Amino acid sequence: MYYAIISEDVDNSLPLRIQARPAHLVRVEALKASGKLVIAGPHPAIDDENPDAEGFSGSLIIAEFDSMAAAEAWAADDPYVAAGVYKKVTVKPFRQVLP
Repeated sequence: MYYAIISEDVDNSLPLRIQARPAHLVRVEALKASGKLVIAGPHPAIDDENPDAEGFSGSLIIAEFDSMAAAEAWAADDPYVAAGVYKKVTVKPFRQVLP
């Protein structure tokens, strides 16, 4: 089943994101290589694809996992969690209807 991992950043998270980004991307790329990643990316803090110093307000990953527990465990091991980027992470089942 698919799960949405919806993460909300702490205030002024950009320096923390920059530091943890390489390790974060390794995990997301591995999920992609396994064929389980649907979509992943950050939420810019402002209405601009390149928010520069404004940074990001959170992230979204939709991917296939064997269970809710597996999705929650994967989310909890994210380097952004360890680095203190996220103040809140929510994992929800997701059913793709379109496309």
